[in-house]
Amino acid sequence: MTRSLPYVAPFATFMLLLVLAPRLPLDARTLSVLRVAVLAGVLWFCSRRVISLRTTHWLTSIALGIGVFALWIAPDVLLPSWRESPLFRNGLTGRVEGVLPAEAQRDSLLLALRFARAVILVPIIEELFWRAWLPRWMVRGEDFREVPLGQYSRAAFWITAILFASEHGDLWGVGLAAGLAYNWWMRRTRGLGDLILAHAVTNACLSAYVLMSGRWEYW
Repeated sequence: MTRSLPYVAPFATFMLLLVLAPRLPLDARTLSVLRVAVLAGVLWFCSRRVISLRTTHWLTSIALGIGVFALWIAPDVLLPSWRESPLFRNGLTGRVEGVLPAEAQRDSLLLALRFARAVILVPIIEELFWRAWLPRWMVRGEDFREVPLGQYSRAAFWITAILFASEHGDLWGVGLAAGLAYNWWMRRTRGLGDLILAHAVTNACLSAYVLMSGRWEYW
């Protein structure tokens, strides 16, 4: 488990904060500061030695990130009622709702912190877990580091994508498409830095879209 800790601890902390946030007696700004500070701290103390930001296909990674963003919003743009289907809105998948109260949507500091978390922290946290750890762990368990990045089985490829999709509630359909795209890119590049960059570009585009369109459910 010690070998897995740098890859798992940030994601576990991220999910724990999502669960605890509604129960903490804190205002939205304080809560946002706390989230950024805690996640950054866990990454620094637990994971900094396994994080690689080196990219070998930076231009294509950026293009892929933009493409995944387009995939993410396309169903809502082209078929606005698609998420009303029982396939996406049900007791199992839940539903994604905007979580920011109206006053928070006008708080520039809070918005800046959420943008930073989405673009800087979340791509590192999720790529460490979903692409750098879980598929390799499924192949070799605690000896996962013997499995090169991007070299994992078909079962691990699909299971990882499906679990990644499940993280996104009633957006699981586009979450699955994104997971498959990111998994494919890891197989092509075999580089954590390229995946972090692609994911960061997707989240940057999505965050900008949220701020311009007011589609807070994406955040």
